[in-house]
Amino acid sequence: MTLTDRRNSGRHAPAELVSTVAELARARAGFGGPPGRNAVVMTMGALHEGHATLIRTARERVGADGFVVVTVFVNPLQFGAGEDLDRYPRTLDADLELAFAAGASVVFAPSVDEVYPGGQPQVRITAGPMGDRLEGASRPGHFDGVLTVVAKLLHLTGPDLAFFGQKDAQQLAVIRRMARDLNFPVEIVGVPTVREDDGLALSSRNRYLSAAERHTALALSRALFAARDRLAAQEALHARAVALPGAQGRAGNRAEGLSRLGEARAAADAHAVAQAAEGGGAEAVRAAARGVLDEAAKAEPPLVLDYLALIDPADFTEVEDGHRGEAILALAARVGTTRLIDNIPLTFGAIQGAAS
Repeated sequence: MTLTDRRNSGRHAPAELVSTVAELARARAGFGGPPGRNAVVMTMGALHEGHATLIRTARERVGADGFVVVTVFVNPLQFGAGEDLDRYPRTLDADLELAFAAGASVVFAPSVDEVYPGGQPQVRITAGPMGDRLEGASRPGHFDGVLTVVAKLLHLTGPDLAFFGQKDAQQLAVIRRMARDLNFPVEIVGVPTVREDDGLALSSRNRYLSAAERHTALALSRALFAARDRLAAQEALHARAVALPGAQGRAGNRAEGLSRLGEARAAADAHAVAQAAEGGGAEAVRAAARGVLDEAAKAEPPLVLDYLALIDPADFTEVEDGHRGEAILALAARVGTTRLIDNIPLTFGAIQGAAS
């Protein structure tokens, strides 16, 4: 089925593999397609269900007659010294099968020389202060490499929409900032993290884990879920505390009110509840996650924490205990030789009446 046949049939055609910029340009020109219906999903290959979700989401957004490009390129600019560039899995045949099944129109899988003719580029995009925090602090220059290749691929693929996973929350944030600051005419779309049945966030690096290492690695998602549950319970208690007689008075009145309810756990935690009713509680959420990670550090093999941070998604700075609104709890850790990241979005003050 040709690209013209596909437009006439109202359904997307099997994915076409292209490997050069010229071939990609011809594929885009030959498609024609309705305006505003071009999408790109950028990957480094080793595709899994998380990538399939991105591609399916892109296909749903642009419709059966839209054009979805999936890029497969292991970008050397974002790997630092001692990182796993050579070890990173290359599975192009399986990638094509998954991309086709999920709804790709074209898979663009260029060589390094095709993307960076003449060697690594002298002019690059820098991520600024946001790119120096968390992942950027652990991997200096990483986000400069990410933004440089993303900018190139946006120019080459010319999309109206670009889809990225929320698992790489900081990457998504710096790409959105680049698109906004440099006036890229593209909508950056974040897609929720896809998890395996046991809670582990899908990642191409999961295949490196032994059975024992995988068991330890489950602490990442358990820590995030513990923090999420702590926040939900905390805010429900806060809402009750605010509603009690004397709730607008001193913290002691709220603690006494909770004690009168006969809730032993709430009474024991009355100080935290009273404090959070004034707009706090971030530290309690961090502590819930930290407790799970501390236990995992004693496991065999152990989890070695790189960072645990509760940050403002606007600039990736740590939120204070009085924070209200959106936040991201993010963490990174090593299990054996494999480094994993994960995060979860949280909202402080989401329950009506939780804020004072």
